[in-house]
Amino acid sequence: MKIVDSIDFRPKFFSTIRHYNKAKFLKDVMAGIIVGIVAIPLAIAFGIASGVGPTEGLVTAIIAGLLISLFGGSKVQIGGPTGAFIVIIYGIIQQHGIGGLAIATIMAGIILVLMGVFRLGSVIKFMPYPIIVGFTGGIAITIFSTQMNDLLGLGIENVPANFVEKWVCYFHNIGNIDWWAFGMGVASILVIVFTPRLSRRIPGSLVAIVVMTLAGWLLKTYAGVDSIRTIGDLYSLPSGLPELRMPSLGDEPFFSTVQSLLPVAFTIAMLGAIESLLSAMVADGVIGDRHNSNTELIGQGIANIVVPFFGGIPATGAIARTMANINNGGRTPVAGIVHTFVLLLVLLLLGGLVGAIPMPCLAGVLIMVSYNMSGWRTIRSICRHSKSSIAVLFTTLLLTVIFDLTIAIEVGLVMAVVIFMRRIMESTNISVIRDEMEVHHDGEAADERLVIPAGTEVYEIDGPFFFGIANKFDEMTRGKDTMPIRIVRMRKVSFIDSTGLHNLEIFIRSSLDEGRIVILSGVNAKVYNSIERAGIVQLVGKENVLDHIHKALLRADELSKSLGLQ
Repeated sequence: MKIVDSIDFRPKFFSTIRHYNKAKFLKDVMAGIIVGIVAIPLAIAFGIASGVGPTEGLVTAIIAGLLISLFGGSKVQIGGPTGAFIVIIYGIIQQHGIGGLAIATIMAGIILVLMGVFRLGSVIKFMPYPIIVGFTGGIAITIFSTQMNDLLGLGIENVPANFVEKWVCYFHNIGNIDWWAFGMGVASILVIVFTPRLSRRIPGSLVAIVVMTLAGWLLKTYAGVDSIRTIGDLYSLPSGLPELRMPSLGDEPFFSTVQSLLPVAFTIAMLGAIESLLSAMVADGVIGDRHNSNTELIGQGIANIVVPFFGGIPATGAIARTMANINNGGRTPVAGIVHTFVLLLVLLLLGGLVGAIPMPCLAGVLIMVSYNMSGWRTIRSICRHSKSSIAVLFTTLLLTVIFDLTIAIEVGLVMAVVIFMRRIMESTNISVIRDEMEVHHDGEAADERLVIPAGTEVYEIDGPFFFGIANKFDEMTRGKDTMPIRIVRMRKVSFIDSTGLHNLEIFIRSSLDEGRIVILSGVNAKVYNSIERAGIVQLVGKENVLDHIHKALLRADELSKSLGLQ
């Protein structure tokens, strides 16, 4: 019972519905209808670009969107398939098939639930910004590259998954450009770009799909242009309610497949967590609310566990659809639920019309998605920052494009951690003081100059005492002809790790073996608890562990006199 009570799972739907009224309902319904319309082309496009199909994209938006609205930690989050997953999904299908994708998605959902249960929601939000910008930009470039076949009408049946090989293949087939398809793709992009200038309420992607589907039909019927491929030419069309299906791996060994899928499942979970929590944070700033990050992770996890059983793909919070929801008056999860019913009607009633959508038009929609994802303005801004931020950003971006997102995030995080540790080491100083020392007080009090007793020296550690600084401290103190009394001043040591404790213990033991006395000064409560557990307090004696330099110098003066050093 205590374990259940400790889980931070408080879905916003159940708290907001208690004080619900007709006015809120009308606003949520209107917002839900508009967001549902916005989501139609995106769900279809993301499903196709991921290597599955339009039905899978719509099913994911319906089921995952419903579950995220019901069990998520944000009032206005809209969930569904997003462009960030396209690259990962496509790669999984190439290696493990649809069954492998289903297993990886379920595993990612379990990881997300565990993240929420263990209250890691707040930790995820501290992902270094250059890494987020880097992999988002890399995903945008990769999405753009996947659309060239349909945009140019090249008709390549099996496009290579590797980025470099993909572009080599495009250049080899550049002579097969279908100018009708290319013209329709460019026209779709222009419609999306210029629609907001006429109306911001009508999504440009939807206008492009309606106009280009009509144009494609007219060209085929009256001009005899039949080279423009449509969704119906390549995919089975959505029809009927989604059916429950069990994920299957065929003849592949289950546990070996699970083992090989664990890295990509972790990547899906991390990407889903980052994207959903960033979306929720942006939404909080607009509506003046505060989401529950742990509940949001659990809600996202539940959605990703369930959706593969209906043929869906990974889902997360979608910032574009979330902002559309907010801008149209949605303020509770009811708007997200309404948006899923709009998509369900499309799935049940408009399957034939979906089949008539031209592929170059969808390519245009996804190219605009990739442009909006690219964050080129942010990249330009970061390029004015430190060289380390630039290095992390472009390393993550290039690894995402050339290899995959798993490697990119791992290397980016390692680089960010190394850079962080280097900066901490640079900001932490160790100094050896003899004769006199300056004491700087907080506030407006004047500085003091304190006389250090005879035979005494002070080692001042100015910053966290972790493994990098601990080794530096060890080098400074080892094998030197020093005074009989040593004061280690630790007033600015905010924490001490196991390496710091180990090196401090070695320093104290070697000093004691040489007949020297060690006094620890300015030890705060947190550091005191650490050194007490490590047995260091008992080693130097409680009388030699003091909370202020004045007391430490008085103690040193007493010892100096008793040793006949004065």
